[in-house]
Formats: sequence, C-alpha cells, structure tokens
Amino acid sequence: MKKLIALLLTGTMVFSMTACGSKDEPATAPAEEQSGETAETESGAAEDAASGDAAAADITLWTYPVGSFGDAATVDGFVAAFNEKYPDIHVTVEYLDYTSGDDQVTAAIEAGTTPDIVLEGPERLVSNWGAKGKMVSLEDLWDEEALADISATSEAVVAACKAPDGNYYEYPFVMTTHTMAINYELFEAADALQYINEDRTWTTENFEKALQALVDYGQTNTGVVYCGGQGGDQGTRALAMNLYSAQFTNAEHTEWTMNSEAGVKGLQQLKDWADAGLLAFDAGIQAADELQLFANGTLAMTFCWNASNQAQYASQTAFTPYAVAFPSDDAVPELAGGIWGFGIFDNGDADKIAAAKTFIEFICDDEVQGLESVKATGFFPVRSSFGNPYEGTEDEERMATFGSFQQWLGDYYNVTLGWAEQRTEWWNLLQRVEQTSDVQAEADLYAETCNAATAAASN
Repeated sequence: MKKLIALLLTGTMVFSMTACGSKDEPATAPAEEQSGETAETESGAAEDAASGDAAAADITLWTYPVGSFGDAATVDGFVAAFNEKYPDIHVTVEYLDYTSGDDQVTAAIEAGTTPDIVLEGPERLVSNWGAKGKMVSLEDLWDEEALADISATSEAVVAACKAPDGNYYEYPFVMTTHTMAINYELFEAADALQYINEDRTWTTENFEKALQALVDYGQTNTGVVYCGGQGGDQGTRALAMNLYSAQFTNAEHTEWTMNSEAGVKGLQQLKDWADAGLLAFDAGIQAADELQLFANGTLAMTFCWNASNQAQYASQTAFTPYAVAFPSDDAVPELAGGIWGFGIFDNGDADKIAAAKTFIEFICDDEVQGLESVKATGFFPVRSSFGNPYEGTEDEERMATFGSFQQWLGDYYNVTLGWAEQRTEWWNLLQRVEQTSDVQAEADLYAETCNAATAAASN
C-alpha cells in the first residue's frame, strides 16, 4: 500500500478547519501502588490541575524551537498571560536547539535534573523518553472532550501520542506536513516549471528533467543532499523514500525497511544524479545551512520546507519560494508530518506535576491562548474546534497552500523505537552512499544497526 496511515485531514478536515535501551521503571509508582499521604497528595494534585486550582509551584519549561516557541519575547508573553490567571505558578523557560538540545536533555536525565515540561514531538516524548519510563502519563488531559476534538482532525495524531503501554506521554496542539521548495523565478527562467504539476506534485522522471534544465541554463547549484548531522533530516528521508515509493518502516513500526528494493533504488538514484552533476551531497552542512543557501539564492531548491520556514525566511529571499511536494515515481507523494505538543518529566513532585498540567492546558486549550499558541508555530491546530486560525489574516492564502499538502501526509513512522539511534545512522548512511559502489550493502548495514537499536529498546 502507498499509504500506511489515514490522511491527517479527511472529509471536514479540509483547510477550512485544518489546523501536533531497556525500559526503566517510572520514578514515581502509580497512585494505586502508593500508600497513605503520598498517593492522596498526588491524586489531589491531579484533580486540582484538571479543575484549574493547581497548588503554587515553581516549574521549568524546556522548549525546542517550534516556530516562535523558540523566541523568548513570544514565550514570555504567553507566560505573562498564564500568570494573569495563575499568579502562584512560576514558569522558568530554557530554549533548546536541534543541534545540542537532545544532548542537553540526555545529560539532564542522567543527572536527575530534567525540566518539568518539554515541548517537542512524539518521536522524543513518546517513543524515546516515554518508552524509557521518564515521563508522566497525561491520561487526565486526554479527557473525552479532548479525545473527540483531536480525533475529529486525525486519529493518527492520537495514535502518535499514545505509547504501546497505553499511556499518553504527549498532549499535542499543532501539526503540519513538510515539503520542499523551489526558486520560482529561476525555474521559470530555466523553463523547468513545465515539469511541476498544477497541484504542486511531480514525478521522479520530471524531477530529473528539471534538474537537467537548471544545469543546462547554467545553474550548477541545484539541490544538496545535506548529511552533516540530523538537523532537518525529515527532508532527506522524504526525498529518498518518495523517489520509488519506498516505506521507511513496516506498518507495525517494528522494523526499519529502507534497505528494500524501492529504498535502495531511491538512494542509488540520488547517487547517480550526484555523479552526473545534477545534484550534490554535502557532509559539511545540515538543514539550517541548506536553508540559508536557498534563501540567499545560491541553491535552486530546498528539501526542508514548511509554513513556518517560509515565514522565517521571507525577509531574506529576493525571489518567490514555491512550495512543492517531493517527487515520486507515480506523482502521489507520501509526505513527512510533524506533530508538536507537551510532555512532563516525572520528577516525583505532585505539586509540580499538577502545575505543569495546568500550564499545558492553558497553552493548548484556552479559547484565547490556544489559538495564539497555534499561530505562534506557523502550523495548524490538532483540535478541530479551533477551525482555521488564519482565516481573515494576511497569512490566509499562504497557509491555505500549505494546508493543501495535508492530503498527502504519510505514515508517522517517527514513533518507532530506536528513533534517536536511527537519526544518527541515517546521515551516516547518506555520507556512505555518496562514496560507495554498493548502495545495497550500505543500506543493509543501516537497517541492521537501526533494527538492533529498536530491538534493544523493546526489551
């Protein structure tokens, strides 16, 4: 099957309503296993959180740069709004990046100094830290109303936030689909726009024709398969797997499968294009570098694009960045998606946990703040009741374009155990592919290493 997950947006979910090692024992035993005052305190704190009467507490939030959640001025404003309603809960914020953020969290876990709240996606909150028993179950936040509202947008979002042990370790608020983008004027001058369909899809064959047209026009810097690290690796994964409709994992998310015939064919195609001078590999850059090269006009395309990136780089581009789907052999792409939300590290303090849940509910669900939170990311709400937060704004048309890509959202394989190890192996694989004469052998090594990590994480 081409698709392994139902589309994130179906039926009423068109853009008008579019809007995110071995297992250790949890640091705090479940309430039913505790006794006396401790269990009562934690149970009471959870009830207080649900009712908005959380006890006074000092809590910490670590946030990855999800849109403007990486901007201190924006987040400070959200915290100030929260404190107008909850003046006794004090929130300290630390900002992570995608270069060193994972190392910071890992170090904090090892030192026992994790934050109370962290903002990121299921691949970290659920299949990494949650699977290792480091996170608090957010079952009480996923009440019937929230479950129905989010399910109406996407059952895939619900599934991604729920671990195999039955616990929800993420409470989401936004989602998106990742694309690539081209320099429209450059493609027009090279007569390469003819190879892109009206719905912004294209075939692998036509992608090659566009690359050749660019080179013939004199644009030797077409696109770069960046592989200097894991930053923005969703782009290179989507590029390689779409070329011949490969699947990154099996349907059960228990095995990495890019060493399949279709996967190897896609990797070999990238190498062949590079050998022919139509594309390049670069082991010295990651997505942030590639994006900057695209924004300044050096590259004709980027493989790391979404609505948030377009807004971020708008002031730096002297051309029209034109979002397109990744090329596929049948022009029916399977795009990588993003889901973002909050998780709570289990630090064993019932009052802090209750306060953290209160903060999460305010940021995600408050009828005023919830919409502001979504717009700050530049993505789309997971709650169907939020409708289209960009309607009537200057961003309406731009966001409608990105909303149209949701129909091609593919499998959210990011929740496969061993995800963190796979990310390192992926960019190492790309570096080897550029140099090797045996792509199959390198893909087999990659799959073997990743599957070993998944097996270890499953035990």
